[in-house]
Amino acid sequence: MKIKASLENYLFVLPAVTIFAIFYIIPFISVFQLSFYDWDGILPTKIFIGLSNFKEIVADRIWWQSLWQSGYITLIALTFQNAIAFLLAWACDREIRMKHFYRVIFFIPPVLSEVVVGLVWQWILNGNYGILNHWLAYFGFTNLTHNWLSDPNTALTTVAIVHCWKGFGWGFLLFLAGLQTIPRELYEAARVDGANAWNSFKNVTIPLMIPVVVLVGILTILGTMQVFVLIYTMTGGGPGYHTEVPVLRILASMRGSSRFGYACAQGITFGVILCMVSFAQYLINKKAKA
Repeated sequence: MKIKASLENYLFVLPAVTIFAIFYIIPFISVFQLSFYDWDGILPTKIFIGLSNFKEIVADRIWWQSLWQSGYITLIALTFQNAIAFLLAWACDREIRMKHFYRVIFFIPPVLSEVVVGLVWQWILNGNYGILNHWLAYFGFTNLTHNWLSDPNTALTTVAIVHCWKGFGWGFLLFLAGLQTIPRELYEAARVDGANAWNSFKNVTIPLMIPVVVLVGILTILGTMQVFVLIYTMTGGGPGYHTEVPVLRILASMRGSSRFGYACAQGITFGVILCMVSFAQYLINKKAKA
C-alpha cells in the first residue's frame, strides 16, 4: 500500500516534471555544452574550443558595459520604482476615497504588452514629433525639449524611468497584500499609547513589512536584470551600445555575429551572476529574519 501511494504521488507530479525537463533542464544542458564550442548555428560542424568563449567574455568591454547598464536600471528600479510602489500601496491601504479605483489603475501598466508600451513611449519621447517635446514647447519650456532616446547622456535613464512606470504595479500589489496582513489592533494600540502617524509607520508598518520588502527586492532585481522586450522595442540597444543589456548582447552575438557558442557562454555567465545575486539576497533575508 505504501509503494502504491508513493507511485500515485509521483504520477501526479510527473507531468509537471516532464514539462520542466523538456523546456528547462534539457535546453540548459545543451546551452552549457555549446558554450565550449565555436558554432555558427547553421552548419553541423562544431569546433571544440574549451574555455576560450569564457576567456573572451572577461575581455569583452561591451558585455561588461551591458551588465553595468542593466545594474543601473536595476538600481533605479530598486529605489525609485519600489519607493513609489510602497507609498502608493500604503496610501491605498488607508481609508481614502476611491481607493479600489486606484488599485485597478495602478495595476494596469504591468499587464499591458511590453511591445505596445515600448512603441507608445518611443512615440511620446521622439525628438522630432514626440508629444512630450510638443507639450514642453507649448507650455514655454522649449529649453527642456530633447532627443530623449537618441542622446547617449539621457537614453539609459529615460529607458529606466519607462521601465519603472511599466513595472511598479507588481510591487504595488505585493506591498498592498503585505500591508493588509498587518493586524489593525497594532495600530489602535499604538494610537492609545500616544503614537502619531509617523511613529506608527516607523515602529509598526516598516518592521512587519521587511519580509515583503526583501521579496519585492529579489523579484525586482531578477526581473530587471533580464529586461529585454521593452528596451528592444524602444531603442534596440542604441544609440551605439548605450542602452544595451545582457539579453540584448546575447541576442546580438547569436543573430548579428552568428556566434552561437559565444552567445551560450554569455548566457551561462549571466545565469551564474543572477544565481550569485539571488544567493546573496537569500543570505541577507535570512540574516534580517534572525
